[in-house]
Amino acid sequence: MLGMSSSLINKYNVAGPRYTSYPTVPYWNQETFSLNSWKSSLIQSFNESNANEGISLYIHLPFCESMCTFCGCTKRITKQHSVESIYINAVLKEWSLYMELFNARPIIKELHLGGGTPTFFSPENLNRLITGILRRAKLADHYEFSFEGHPNNTTKEHLQALYDVGFKRVSYGVQDYNIKVQKAIHRIQPFEHVKRATELAREVGYTSVGHDIIYGLPFQTIDHVKETILKTKALLPDRLAFYSYAHVPWQKGNGQRGFKDEDLPSAQLKREQYELGKKLLAEVGYIEVGMDHFALASDTLYQSMAEGNLHRNFMGYTASKTQAMIGLGISAIGDSWYGFAQNEKQLEAYYHLLEENVLPVYRGHILNEEDLVIRKHILNLMCRFKTSWSDKSLYFNNLPKVLNKLTEMEHDGLVNINSNTIEVTKKGQPFVRNVCMAFDLLLQRNQPNTQLFSMTV
Repeated sequence: MLGMSSSLINKYNVAGPRYTSYPTVPYWNQETFSLNSWKSSLIQSFNESNANEGISLYIHLPFCESMCTFCGCTKRITKQHSVESIYINAVLKEWSLYMELFNARPIIKELHLGGGTPTFFSPENLNRLITGILRRAKLADHYEFSFEGHPNNTTKEHLQALYDVGFKRVSYGVQDYNIKVQKAIHRIQPFEHVKRATELAREVGYTSVGHDIIYGLPFQTIDHVKETILKTKALLPDRLAFYSYAHVPWQKGNGQRGFKDEDLPSAQLKREQYELGKKLLAEVGYIEVGMDHFALASDTLYQSMAEGNLHRNFMGYTASKTQAMIGLGISAIGDSWYGFAQNEKQLEAYYHLLEENVLPVYRGHILNEEDLVIRKHILNLMCRFKTSWSDKSLYFNNLPKVLNKLTEMEHDGLVNINSNTIEVTKKGQPFVRNVCMAFDLLLQRNQPNTQLFSMTV
């Protein structure tokens, strides 16, 4: 075993959120949410933050030519590329509806294209999308544009077209290089394809190339993870997401039914896979950043962590913070800091609302005072592995109960609790989701009858 007892894994391996937000989506309060309340919260946030830090944009491009059975994202499987122009027109229409809310041109600090498969779209259409967005906005001094590329279909033309409109960072979904694992998750992509896509990005001028690797996949062994990490080391991407497969086959619309539960590694084996991967990555200079992320010291993600500026939102860990984030496209989630709003997940419903000149939001949450305080603590823990209530504004009435729930974790050496601070130990960092769950008052008040989240280990 590489650094963690099986007793701790058995004790703390429970279903829990990944905390890209608080409150988590299953605990959003629909009764206090409306489209008007979302608009008001976003206008407030925009007025407070646009001039001094700008805003972020997440654009969801949902189309894929085939279904990957490890994926829990919202997607539409098709080989008909005629869908591209219609979808881009809709996203630009949605952006124009948001523009009507603001009294100044948005200053874009961060923009990310996710999916689905963004490189399903032609280089020309991607260029048209971004050009259309930027036509009505300004750029922050130090902006960062990034996109998710599929190694099998990302061409030099894709990379160049996006580079020409400001993209300098790309992440490629690698998952695992073993052919048996790839067949199980329906994602066949040889190492040569990843190598080609990585080298092309650097040739074009991208300053940060990332790889996404998953452990805990069906049929995956320790040797498979070792092989994948060793091949990854040969390419030396600037940053890595090395994260646990989130098995949530009950969620509507995902494809996680291409294998049996017994085909998945045990919690113990998953942890061994992670500890080995972490060890091999450290040997060539990768530094762990937050939870499940690694970066070279030259990458902005590490630099942000070192400076205490690391941020986490629905895009995962980001090197910079903006208070307001707008989500465009089906299923995309916006964040005003004071509220969340998620778009329609069905393409037809999304198109229909836009035709009616209505923002295509179908659910959300407006944060109350308690939510805002808890959100800050969970964000601190996820980004800095510590939090404090020395500032009286961060004290809340249920804090003593939270500290009581953390007592056993303190006995197990996972956290240190002082008079007004909590710090997650090195030993406890793999269990940071469990620490955050002690702060999650909504989860504690309404324990689910069925499993909502993936396992924490």
